Amino acid sequence: MWVLYAVGSAVFAGITSILAKMGLQKVDSYVATALRTIVVLVSAWIMAALSGALPTIGNIQKQTYVMLVLSGVTTGASWLCYFRALQLGDVNKVVSIDKSSIILTMLMAFLFLKEPVSFPKLVGLVLIGAGTYLMIQKKQSDIQKSSNSYFIYAALSAIFAALTSILGKLGMQKIDSNLGTAIRTIVVLIMAWLIVFLLGKAGEVKKIDRKSWNYLILSGLATGASWLCYYRALKEGPASIVAPIDKLSILVSVGFAVVVLKEELSKKAMLGLIILTSGTLLMLL
Repeated sequence: MWVLYAVGSAVFAGITSILAKMGLQKVDSYVATALRTIVVLVSAWIMAALSGALPTIGNIQKQTYVMLVLSGVTTGASWLCYFRALQLGDVNKVVSIDKSSIILTMLMAFLFLKEPVSFPKLVGLVLIGAGTYLMIQKKQSDIQKSSNSYFIYAALSAIFAALTSILGKLGMQKIDSNLGTAIRTIVVLIMAWLIVFLLGKAGEVKKIDRKSWNYLILSGLATGASWLCYYRALKEGPASIVAPIDKLSILVSVGFAVVVLKEELSKKAMLGLIILTSGTLLMLL
């Protein structure tokens, strides 16, 4: 059953990237992240209430709280970097870099969670790395036209996302996944708004038009759905397999980017996407 949750997480995560990209066109990325998190928080607590998990909140151990708070911090950091990268770069490049977090996630799962290492997983790891490299390569004619500033934010997003997966796995072991997601989202919300106020961007909320609001709300709902599926899958299945399935969201993101946002996908990038996807599927063996 956890496989279905992981697939659901991938689909909703892919949709999130496109909706967020469209919502970020006229909105500061930090403000957008903070606003989206409100939607995610409401969705998470509604699901926690519907699942009947709220009465168990008093039984949560201190160690679990620590892991949930830490995973919330890394999630917030990952989001802030990711949506800044989306604002600066193409979806297909940003998403491919972000999804490379699976490499670090698997390495940490092997080292810290003692999950088994197999030959297909190792080969898949190499393929994902190679596919990501091909996808972020630029044509020679484009090198002078664009900035690589998005790359730094996307790389940081990947690092924090990998840490989130491991900390989330540890934090969800003795708690309902819906309740755990709701608690950690509080941390993300606090962190996101703290950044907004520190940067003096709170006043920009009033400047957001209705169209941008719609995209931000929809992307928040998609994120909430993705999170609820992901952490349910992470609780029931191994992190070294759940994470690769979740990263298949790149197929949804790139597909929408090409069709909806009219982004170009070179032959090299297409080959990279095929290799990356093959490596991910191989891990499922």
